Amino acid sequence: MSHPLKTSQEKALLMPQEKSSGAVVFRKEGGGRLYLLLHYEAKHWDFSKGHIEKNETEEQAARRECEEETGIKDMAIMSGFQERIEYFYKHEGKTMHKEVVFLLAETKTKNVTLSFEHIGSEWLPYEKALGRLTFDNAKLVLKKAESFLVKSR
Repeated sequence: MSHPLKTSQEKALLMPQEKSSGAVVFRKEGGGRLYLLLHYEAKHWDFSKGHIEKNETEEQAARRECEEETGIKDMAIMSGFQERIEYFYKHEGKTMHKEVVFLLAETKTKNVTLSFEHIGSEWLPYEKALGRLTFDNAKLVLKKAESFLVKSR
């Protein structure tokens, strides 16, 4: 007799898995911080992120995805910050389990060159960025990034 699965973690292990990496990118301007948000074609606002390719580290994937999606190359990754989120989504009729690792990165680049995946971008101060993000898990990542930066001043 088989035992029923008890936790969402156990169920997630049986689903197709996807692992991605991304970056909460910020730059300093006028004594404050601005965060980069991307407007995805699916009509939501989020951070740069994408699939980790074979033999790629989380940092390498975050850097590559950010460059592909925004044209930003000069990213200084902040050591000591790493946030993981998990969620489920449908792809070709199958429920997928996705884990995304977010790093925190500073840039001096202001101009963004968007990829085909996005329909817009904005540099926003913390409170406005928090209000613009679509998903609660992204808002939590931003809250933790802001807290990390405030504490590390």
